[in-house]
Amino acid sequence: MVVMKRCIFAVLLATGCKHAPSEDQCRQLLDHLVDLEFRKAGATVSGDGSKAELAKQKQAVSEAKANDFIELCVKRIARARVECSLSAADSDAVARCDG
Repeated sequence: MVVMKRCIFAVLLATGCKHAPSEDQCRQLLDHLVDLEFRKAGATVSGDGSKAELAKQKQAVSEAKANDFIELCVKRIARARVECSLSAADSDAVARCDG
């Protein structure tokens, strides 16, 4: 009986893992979502100095949210949803990935 429970647990764990996104995919998704939000807010680049400043701001937001977001992403978001969101061109397209 104990062996059977261990086998079932191993199968469930393996199945769950194959449908979970990787940590790298979740980092990419966070960066993509930050980019989309900055674009939606109207952040634009008019020169090299502002490009560097914009990149710095995006990096700060990503770093501030990274630990919580990546943990949640890896544990609770399906890989297919992450992949769909990574290919989304705007936040409306990201929202359609939920369906």
